[in-house]
Amino acid sequence: MTQYGPVHPHQVQTQLLIGGKWLDGLAGGRIDVFNPYTGKKFVSVAEARAEDVDRAVAAAGAAAPGWAALPAHERGRLLLKLADAIEADTEYLARLEATNTGHPIRDCLALDVPRTVLCFRYFGGMADKLEGSVIPVDAGFLNYLAREPIGVVGQIVPWNFPLMFVSWKLGPALAAGNTVVMKPSEITPLSTLRVAELMQQVGFPDGVFNVVTGYGNTAGARIAEHPEIGKIAFTGSTETGRAIVRASAGNLKKIQLELGGKGANIVFEDAILPAAIGGSAFGMFHNQGQACIAASRLILHERIADEFLEKFIALARSIRLGDPLDSDTEMGPLTSQVHHRRVLSFVEVAASEGDEILCGGRVPDAAALRDGFFVEPTVVRADPRHRVQQEEVFGPFVTVTTFKDDEEALRIANGTIYGLGAGLWTQTLPRAHRFAKNLHAGMVWVNCYKRVHPASPFGGVGESGYGREMGFEAMREYTQAKSVWINVDAQIPPFYKR
Repeated sequence: MTQYGPVHPHQVQTQLLIGGKWLDGLAGGRIDVFNPYTGKKFVSVAEARAEDVDRAVAAAGAAAPGWAALPAHERGRLLLKLADAIEADTEYLARLEATNTGHPIRDCLALDVPRTVLCFRYFGGMADKLEGSVIPVDAGFLNYLAREPIGVVGQIVPWNFPLMFVSWKLGPALAAGNTVVMKPSEITPLSTLRVAELMQQVGFPDGVFNVVTGYGNTAGARIAEHPEIGKIAFTGSTETGRAIVRASAGNLKKIQLELGGKGANIVFEDAILPAAIGGSAFGMFHNQGQACIAASRLILHERIADEFLEKFIALARSIRLGDPLDSDTEMGPLTSQVHHRRVLSFVEVAASEGDEILCGGRVPDAAALRDGFFVEPTVVRADPRHRVQQEEVFGPFVTVTTFKDDEEALRIANGTIYGLGAGLWTQTLPRAHRFAKNLHAGMVWVNCYKRVHPASPFGGVGESGYGREMGFEAMREYTQAKSVWINVDAQIPPFYKR
């Protein structure tokens, strides 16, 4: 066991970053940020309101022409320097993320920080590799397609993976030549502010990246409606996504939405059970189930359901809950008290609809966990039509149902409004391809779950949103196409004759 020391509040940046300056909000408000393990206030950060967003957009707008004109390889070089700086800062960032979010530090060290570094390196290398195309048109004409930055981009980052999502959004936006105004969640703003400090250290020009820590209904709403922001990238709830679409109508800004999910995870009778059990547990319980792509609906073939559940429940009960700064901890607390209450409310919903709680569904009894926002890993047998099967719980809460044949499995899997991620476990290759084609999801995993990489597009369909993070798709999301026609040697006859 390694017990990592806590981050001292005086080490933490708590101001807004606007035009290269660290500032308080004009209204002087503060937002309390809590440690979810202790349930106590950790620090308070400056509260940005609409007028602060306006300042940030003005700074981003002033910086935009120079940043777009900078040679692409120079933009890439700065992103690569940022990746190196984050890697050198790994332990501090991991401790900060664990303290602010409740992520176990072993996950922060092994996944969150390395994935962040990898993503910035990927887009650092991508910056000078975004190509246009030549389009075959009429003889005598050259028609080419160029891709240009949008300008000022607004980005709203969720609270569940705050550090990693900063890289997912910021990397392609900056590589493509845009400037950014980012609003992290008011619950988990600290790692975003640390990345901003590191960006200043490695030499990003003032105004290229601006951070406004504020509430969604004030700072977030102003970003969504701002007439000088050309694109919004948002990760969060479907309800908020709809509100952003409505607010964006003023200047018809480009929208990219990564919203809710209710991941179908199908285990067939020919699955390799140890791999399916372990992979399903990771897909569900990693980060306390606080993931839009969580494998939150177990759909089991009736022939293997009993054996699978016996071993899966035993594994769930063995997961070690504890202090996020303890390297032996496998599951930390939920990230906020409000969310803790929401997840527990779904246990009551399940009971009211006659669902069977197979394990968990409680706050743990251990005295050491009493002050934190903990929920035991929870497994519930439920009808596919019930609320716990249809609504996103966003916690360590997995539902179970069984099926008889492939047709029924597909019908259950596609039986929600969401379409983000889905997985299946089978050794039958034709079935794997058939389900990959027919599952209503933007991402499908076969004999694995929750795999991500900066080169692989990430996003959903249906009420899980539209647009894609990462890969070449993300670079297209952060640029706009321009068609250019050149008359090389075409002889155009007069259209009107005198």
